[in-house]
Amino acid sequence: MKVVGFTFIRNAIAYDYPIAEAIQSIQPLCDEVVVAVGKSDDATMELVRQLEGNLTIVETTWDDTLREGGRVLALETDKALAAVPQDADWCIYIQGDEVMHEDGHAAIRQAMADCLPDERIDGLLLKYRHFYGSYDYVGTSSKWYKHEIRVIRNGRGIFSYRDAQGFRKRPNQKLRVARVNAYMHHYGWVKHPAAMQRKQENFHKMWHDDPWIEQHVVPGAHFDYARELGQLKKFEGSHPLPMRNRITSQNWSFDTDISIDRRTWKDRFKGFCFDRLGLEIGYKNYLIAPF
Repeated sequence: MKVVGFTFIRNAIAYDYPIAEAIQSIQPLCDEVVVAVGKSDDATMELVRQLEGNLTIVETTWDDTLREGGRVLALETDKALAAVPQDADWCIYIQGDEVMHEDGHAAIRQAMADCLPDERIDGLLLKYRHFYGSYDYVGTSSKWYKHEIRVIRNGRGIFSYRDAQGFRKRPNQKLRVARVNAYMHHYGWVKHPAAMQRKQENFHKMWHDDPWIEQHVVPGAHFDYARELGQLKKFEGSHPLPMRNRITSQNWSFDTDISIDRRTWKDRFKGFCFDRLGLEIGYKNYLIAPF
């Protein structure tokens, strides 16, 4: 069974993406990792090149004229996927602000082996923890997706969908996936407030035009995490091993009163349905296969 990881990145240093940690977190499961490195304004290419292990680097140029729906992210994902060798059985996808927890490696490896002969299954569905403000808090509101496809079969006409959050297969079918008890940690909302402000100003350009950004992105030198707080809870678990150095070197503080109920009516309704009825309500870009 051959497994190849794939990811994409640009300006990792300028916007403080943990791309090195992301790649390192999936390397124990992969025979090779393909990294599509976009032309950057910083030393992202040098950062990726100095990483150890079997890496294949693909140099790309992003189309900055694409400013709708985050489509450029999907195109860059597809460039990395296209460079995966044809003899790979499974492809493990990770984004530049995600880090896989090693506690789930055994479960993912076993699921790939067990599902390989089952042609009904297109991919594997992982669990998510979304951190906010610091490494001590995770979001619990309905705006954070609880699961996403991060392992896909190779060679099935699978492509990155919309803004690269998930996948579909041609012509436009949802993937049939098996659930795996493994976690991906999403750190996209954990940065020094100055880096987060820079990211916000740049990231929205992939969805909106300049007038929208001028109207909706609050200018300033530092991002105010209190503006988009939502419902949080204290994280009591462990972080992936590759993140340890980054976490200990955190050079900003963030704290909040989690006793305040910030749930929306939608959060309350979905929570009731899940807790009392066992129903998980919400959009899902996949079909669960029996496994």
